[in-house]
Amino acid sequence: MLHTISILVENEFGVLARVAGLFSGRGFNIKSLTVAETLDPTVSRITLETIGDDQIVEQITKQLNKLVCVIKVIDFQDATHVDREMALIKVAVDERTRGEVLNIVDIFRAKVIDVSPRSYIIEVTGDEEKLNAILNLLKPLGIKEIVRTGKVAMHRGVQILSSSALGEAVELKRKSPQKEKAA
Repeated sequence: MLHTISILVENEFGVLARVAGLFSGRGFNIKSLTVAETLDPTVSRITLETIGDDQIVEQITKQLNKLVCVIKVIDFQDATHVDREMALIKVAVDERTRGEVLNIVDIFRAKVIDVSPRSYIIEVTGDEEKLNAILNLLKPLGIKEIVRTGKVAMHRGVQILSSSALGEAVELKRKSPQKEKAA
């Protein structure tokens, strides 16, 4: 089963390596991964997708929570949420295919963000199914290159992922250094 997990971490050197190392060291695969600062520049948000049953994901969550740099972990599996990813797609075009490519772009509410005599770069945002659908339509026309961001996710409604239980901005409190040694 596919799980989308968001992790709030202290924004410091080596944190991503520790999180990724936890996965690889235990034989868990990361399907997609995105990382960026939050509104608080001392905190970053890692959003990743992994495959596993509920027991495996619970084990991953427990291991993540043992890391000193981890502030909070949420699995979006049972939460109402919105998720998206973005792709840039470079497609070969000529006089014969330009119109067809532009029609596909329009249907998917995508954008042509770069034009050259022999190619377009298309930006499309949506869920994984939408991205796969546009890719399937563009493949026969000549996809030259694809770059995908990986999934990002956010709770629907007023619930937020923050460093406090109530979803309010709070000052970060360091975890004890012995907590990470147990991992």
